[in-house]
Amino acid sequence: MRSILRTRTLTALSATALALTLASCGSDDDPGDKGTDTSTGTGGDTSASVKLPKLDGQTLEVAAVWTGPEQENFTKVLQEFEKRTGAKVNFVPTGNNTSTFLGTKIQGGKPPDVAFLPQVGVLHQFAEKGWLKPLGADAQAQLDKNFDAGWKELGAFEGKQYGIYVKAANKSLVWYNTAAFEAAGVTDTPTTWKDFVATAQTLSDAGSPAVSVGGADGWTLTDWFENVYLSQAGPEKYDQLAQHKIKWTDPSVKDALTTLAELWGKDDLLAGGRSGALATEFPKSVIQTFSGDTPAAMVFEGDFVAANINADTKAKIGTDAKVFPFPAVGAKAPVVSGGDVAVALKGGAGAQALLTFLGSTDAAEIWAAQGGFLSPSKTMDQSAYKDDVTRDIAKALIAAGDDFRFDMSDQAPAAFGGTQGVGEWKDLQDFLKNPKDVAGTQRQLEADAAKAYKNG
Repeated sequence: MRSILRTRTLTALSATALALTLASCGSDDDPGDKGTDTSTGTGGDTSASVKLPKLDGQTLEVAAVWTGPEQENFTKVLQEFEKRTGAKVNFVPTGNNTSTFLGTKIQGGKPPDVAFLPQVGVLHQFAEKGWLKPLGADAQAQLDKNFDAGWKELGAFEGKQYGIYVKAANKSLVWYNTAAFEAAGVTDTPTTWKDFVATAQTLSDAGSPAVSVGGADGWTLTDWFENVYLSQAGPEKYDQLAQHKIKWTDPSVKDALTTLAELWGKDDLLAGGRSGALATEFPKSVIQTFSGDTPAAMVFEGDFVAANINADTKAKIGTDAKVFPFPAVGAKAPVVSGGDVAVALKGGAGAQALLTFLGSTDAAEIWAAQGGFLSPSKTMDQSAYKDDVTRDIAKALIAAGDDFRFDMSDQAPAAFGGTQGVGEWKDLQDFLKNPKDVAGTQRQLEADAAKAYKNG
C-alpha cells in the first residue's frame, strides 16, 4: 500500500511577509565558475562545501520536466558538476508526463541515472516498484546537513530515503504588471478573493486583460483549486482530500469550484476568454502579462515565474513586475508549496555523486544566482539569490521549518494528479470550459480519483 504523506502548511510565509514593495533585481554575477573542489564558493568559503569523486570518462543522463529558461538555469549547475568530476552529463526533458516517460525508459532497460520527480505520489509509486536506489552515505550527509526534517520526509518511502528536494516552489503568488495597475488607477493589491475579483473587473474595464491563465497546462489549474480550497476549507479538509479520505463530491469541493467560477466564468476577466486560456501554456501566460501592446495585468503561479520574466520579457522584477500573496478566500491567505525531488534510477558512483552535489549548498547557490529558483536548503547563502523578491520568499520558506502543506495534486497517484489529458488536470480544464457545471465536475473528479487511488 502507498504510505500516506504527512502534509503541512507554510504558516511562516504570511501575507504580511510578502506584501512588500519589491526591490529591483540584484546582482547578475554568475557563480557558475567556482572551479574545482578547492575553489572559492559563492558565500566566500575558501573551499567547496562538498567533496566529489573523479569520474573522468563517465557519461551520466539526467531527466527533468524543465525546458527553456528553467533548463538553461539547471545546466549551469550540471556544468559545475562536470568541471569538478570530469564526467559528462546529458539532460533529457521528460515532457509533462514525467511518470510515463520515465516508466517507459525503466521498463525498456534504459533509465536515466538521475531524474527529478515533480510529484510525491510518483516517488512513492516508483519506490514501491523497486525502481529507485536509496541515497548513499555522502548524499545522505548533505541531506542531513542542509535540510529540515519535513523536506527529508517528503523524499522518503517506508523508512528509506530515496530523494532530495533540491528545488522548492511557493505556489501562492500573483505576479502583476505595475503599468497596467497604474493605468487603471489601482493602488492597493487585493488581499481577499472578493477584492481580487473586483480588482480584475476594474482592470478589465480600464482596457487590460485582467488575468492570464495558462489553462493548456492542467497543472496550473490544480494550483488555482488548491489555493482556493486550502484557504476556504482549511488545512484539515485539505489533508483529507489530499489523501482521498473525503470524496470530491464533498460540499467543500463544491464551495471551492463555485468560488473559482466567479473568476473563470467571466470571459471579460480572462486574457482571451476561456477559450484563450485553454489554449495558453504556462510560459505564454507569463509572457503575455509582461510584453505586447496590451499585456494582461496579472498572472497566478509560483516563484518560478521569475525565470520566465527574466528570460522571455524585458520586464524588470521589482519595478515592472511585482508580486502579492494569493488572496484569502477564508480566514487566512493560503500558501501551497511544491518541489522537485532528485532520485537515482541507476546504481553506481556517478548517480550518487550527482545527488550529493545537488544536495550541497554549492549547487543551490549556483542555481539561485540564475533566478526563478527557490531552495529549501537551510544552510545556503541567501545572498546568492538573483533578486530581493526571491530572497524574501526563500527566507520565509526556511523560517517555516517543518510547518508546511505540500501541493495536493503532487501527492496523488500520477494517473489522477500528474498526467496531461487525464484525471484532475483534464477535469479542471473541462471545468474552465464550462464553469457552470460544478456538480458534473465533482462527479468526474471523484470517479477519476477513486480509480487512481485504488490502483495507485
